[in-house]
Amino acid sequence: MKPNLKQSNKKPAFTIVELLTVMSIIVILIGLLVPALNMAKRYAKTVRQRAQFHSIDAAIELFNNEFDGYPLSGATDPTGVAYCGAMKLCEAMMGQDLLGFHTNSVFRRDGMDAADKLLLYNPADTISRTSRKGPYLPPENANAYRIKDLYPIDSPGFNVFRPDNLVLCDVFTRDLYQVKSGMPILYYKANTTNMLHLYDIGGKEWKPPNPSDDAGNIYNYWDNQELLELGKPWVQGGAGTPAKKHRLSDYKRFYKNTKSDRITTPPDRPYRSDSYILISAGYDGEYGTADDICNFDWKYVE
Repeated sequence: MKPNLKQSNKKPAFTIVELLTVMSIIVILIGLLVPALNMAKRYAKTVRQRAQFHSIDAAIELFNNEFDGYPLSGATDPTGVAYCGAMKLCEAMMGQDLLGFHTNSVFRRDGMDAADKLLLYNPADTISRTSRKGPYLPPENANAYRIKDLYPIDSPGFNVFRPDNLVLCDVFTRDLYQVKSGMPILYYKANTTNMLHLYDIGGKEWKPPNPSDDAGNIYNYWDNQELLELGKPWVQGGAGTPAKKHRLSDYKRFYKNTKSDRITTPPDRPYRSDSYILISAGYDGEYGTADDICNFDWKYVE
């Protein structure tokens, strides 16, 4: 006869020590994975940004073939009002209404022709659309936004611009003033008639170009300076208080970081000295930092 064994009603379970051990392992794994995932996400955005620049490069070359020259990038339009390089790039690629660039345009901020008689981008004038070229970028992928949607209209310096003018934005989206978007893509056209780039003739002191005269430099830092001085749209000090300026608004930083390290003989020359440069603010949204992405070999110099 078999003895009766007393059966326990208790079910097997983890001890507190075992649970804490497992939870600790999970926390450690998450701590290791999150930075890796963030790096992967950041790398993916960088790849997307470079792809966007390739698309813009191709579009600019189409414009160059059509008009025998690259788009202008000066800080002002022919009438002397603020219309920066980033805005002119968007007009050249998309037109001021995203329906194409008008062949009679002289890059006036108000969209008028050179004779001040015809509004080239008049939405009611369907006939004028036969004079359009492009758009050179697909409108749904152009990331074109009005300046008034990116920056607070009461921020110091905003009033120099026309709020409805458009800029092309990069792929590093964040919550800006009215929209979730990237920062404007800065565009600078090379002045191939100039020979200097970084220093004065003596090569000893910094010599910033005058806003109306690039003083011999191939690129003029002032082309997008007033846009840079608007600062970071998401870091505002309230009405009448300047936002934090971008580091690239310092002309010394601009010339240091656009100077080619492949040319060691004077005079100093920039990257892409025969065409143009494009600059994205990168992941941190600030121009003039190590993570900026350009259509040249950006090597950050403090």
